[in-house]
Amino acid sequence: MKNRTNALKFVILLGIVSLCADATYEGGRSIAGVYLGVLGASGAVVGFVAGAGESIGLALRLFIGYISDKTQKFWGITTLGYILNTGAIPLLALTGRWETAAALLIVERTGRAVRSPPRDVLLSHAASQVGRGLGFGLHEALDQVGAVGGPLLVWAILSWQKGYQVAFATLVIPALVGLVILLITQKIYPNPREFESRTMEFTSEGLPRLFWIYLVAVALIACGYADFPLIAFHFQQIGLMENSTIPLFYAVAMATDAIAALLLGRWFDRNQVVAIAGAVIIAAFFAPLSFLGNSQLALLGMGLWGVGMGAQESILKAAVAAMVPMDRRGSAFGIFYLCYGLAWFVGSTLMGVLYDHSVMGLVIFSFVTQLAAVPVLLWVSKRFRLQ
Repeated sequence: MKNRTNALKFVILLGIVSLCADATYEGGRSIAGVYLGVLGASGAVVGFVAGAGESIGLALRLFIGYISDKTQKFWGITTLGYILNTGAIPLLALTGRWETAAALLIVERTGRAVRSPPRDVLLSHAASQVGRGLGFGLHEALDQVGAVGGPLLVWAILSWQKGYQVAFATLVIPALVGLVILLITQKIYPNPREFESRTMEFTSEGLPRLFWIYLVAVALIACGYADFPLIAFHFQQIGLMENSTIPLFYAVAMATDAIAALLLGRWFDRNQVVAIAGAVIIAAFFAPLSFLGNSQLALLGMGLWGVGMGAQESILKAAVAAMVPMDRRGSAFGIFYLCYGLAWFVGSTLMGVLYDHSVMGLVIFSFVTQLAAVPVLLWVSKRFRLQ
């Protein structure tokens, strides 16, 4: 019981670190594009910065996951990632040229890529004690509190006419708080691996075959999931609501994400991969509601979109931790992020093209692609229970 209590404390502390980090970088990213424009950057530059940051992140996650397993320096790599991830945003307050700001935004994305695989490995050890679904779900719920709070803080500062530099400078507060808590957590729990009392038997040299099949479902889910900027663009194009209301719809989705992550985490601990299949079926209806419905149905659609994001950020990763032995989890999470990110990029591009030709075509693509993951998940679930 004492070990479980300590594991839960570890999950909460790591969740608070993520809360502070999300408040910092999501707050910064909420105005980053506008700030680049104020500094004289073109639309092409803004697009390039966003694309470059995500592309570097995708490739780097695979490398970092492998290095984490080889060196076993999970704490050190995680700390470096958080320093880059959260340290770059407040420094934007000191920039006067878009070139410098663009470089800092790419550094921020790089830091996020560096800290993600090793942090998830650390989290997986504690989650094995409290329930993998609950562990990853609680972490995601705390994470989303920061994702909502950061942009709201920036909005408040700008509403007080304090300017972009003041907004970026203020974000140094959650950044420092998060780093201090991270260092304290590392001192209290220098070896989280001790939470996990047993290792999985594993005889082959690579990752389990079941993991690779599971990635097919992950790719289908990501490929069929419309990104919020496209949904917001649709709302604006058809005049479904006032532009100032659109961020509130996003806030609803983020709040639902946090609640769903907790509930789905408990469901996962009882039903394993079946819970992921259930979440996919529920969330798939966001597309017809958001793209074809009126404002009330669109709001419901955003709630379901939040359910899907909650599942993707929690139990989708919890399943990886359950399938893969400790010594290979860093590599597994790196591959997971690469597969997920590439599929998301391909799907987002296709849905953007489809939107220009047929909204109904986009809805069908999104709905069918996500549901295509369900049979794969159920197949995995049947085999996974035998292990």
